[in-house]
Amino acid sequence: MGLLDKLSGWLCLRKKEVNVLCLGLDNSGKTTIINQLKPANTQAQEIVPTIGFNIEKFKSSSLSFTVFDMSGQSRYRNLWEHYYKDSHAIIFVIDSGDKLRMVVAKEELDTLFNHEDIRRKRIPILFFANKMDLHDAMSSVRVSQMLCLDNIKDKPWHICATNAVKGEGLKEGLDWLQGNMCLSFLGHV
Repeated sequence: MGLLDKLSGWLCLRKKEVNVLCLGLDNSGKTTIINQLKPANTQAQEIVPTIGFNIEKFKSSSLSFTVFDMSGQSRYRNLWEHYYKDSHAIIFVIDSGDKLRMVVAKEELDTLFNHEDIRRKRIPILFFANKMDLHDAMSSVRVSQMLCLDNIKDKPWHICATNAVKGEGLKEGLDWLQGNMCLSFLGHV
């Protein structure tokens, strides 16, 4: 590999393949978000709850994503940890209209951050405060407060208000994630 090839790879000018975990409680909108991020001609017309996990692939301008869309049902959440080691980033989706289960989301987030395979990595984490179209949805600031996201000091993170059904807020989040993935790769040089 020549110097120019190495330089373009380091600067994310050449497509890099990344593994992204999409986590969150059931019914938060993970599959709908992943579906919206795919090219229009490959989007599913009907979204069904994920059982276990699904794998989706799509490309952005500088990254080739393999997204592991993990089921958020309580009986499947123990599967998440089997994918931590090989992940380069995490998308964590929150139903911002579900105030009652915000405590459960916080518990799952704490479990995630305390896992050895996540704790020792400085991977970017993108939070989607989803379902902002609902009348009683909490703002992304309020979701951030309830999940104590300001306590995350050892990983880059960002929260975006989203409406997955319409695709609102997803591009902003994906742009942030892409930029931080490139920075992450520069750090591994």
